Amino acid sequence: MARIICSTGALIGRANGRDYRLIAPCVDQLQCDAYEFMLYESWYDQLDDIAAFLKHLSIDIPVMHCEKKIGESISKNGPGDWEGAKEKFLINCQMASLLGARKMVMHLWDGLTSDRYIENNLNAFGWLQKTAKEYGIDLMVENVVCVHQDPLAHWKKLKEMYPDIHFTFDTKMAAFHQQIPDICGEEYRWLWQNYHIAHIHMNDYEGGYKDWEHLKTLHIGRGHIDFEKLIQFIRQAGYAGDYTVEATSFVPDGIIRCHELNETFSRLRGYLA
Repeated sequence: MARIICSTGALIGRANGRDYRLIAPCVDQLQCDAYEFMLYESWYDQLDDIAAFLKHLSIDIPVMHCEKKIGESISKNGPGDWEGAKEKFLINCQMASLLGARKMVMHLWDGLTSDRYIENNLNAFGWLQKTAKEYGIDLMVENVVCVHQDPLAHWKKLKEMYPDIHFTFDTKMAAFHQQIPDICGEEYRWLWQNYHIAHIHMNDYEGGYKDWEHLKTLHIGRGHIDFEKLIQFIRQAGYAGDYTVEATSFVPDGIIRCHELNETFSRLRGYLA
């Protein structure tokens, strides 16, 4: 049965100092089934403390979100970038394993460099996938926004290079590129076969095509994505995995609004029922 997962990135961010301890008071309030742990770049010197803290909470963390800047370093491929990316990726795999996560979401490309040098990212994936498998982790490439091309074009190329690759489908990212119709079309039917889409992020979007000013992670119902129709397609396509909600749920003063997440969980369960 599909689980509704809450991203820890929906709870903590710059506005509240990325204080991981703020997760604790939310656990008893949130009506989700599990959590997706988001690792931030500023946390590498705190990971032992964070792991101990999360284990003490006794929460289920089946998915981890790899630190995002790794993909940007791979893309740049300047002196030391690849070695640094590999070192950080190993730490991410170790953290995921320690938390009991068996899936890890990755931004294979990211940041200002984005997909400018996409060949670097495509070629690097072989080592990343092999390394993740050694830790018992299913590495899933997310359809992250692109500056130069589009996510589905890169997914297609990755599938050609790595036939057993898995992906995380993010609804906001797809809407940003106006690719939700494509993801539901015949040309990309293969994505829903053989478990290629292994995880889904459910977030709304209110902007237009590549509308950078509106690239904010919204709660379901606050944008223009037709989730009822989309979920109907997803289920008919045979997807039976989990859904993570990433919608930002803290205000500028850092206060976390758990009730907003619970409303989204309830709405999503209604669509899945």
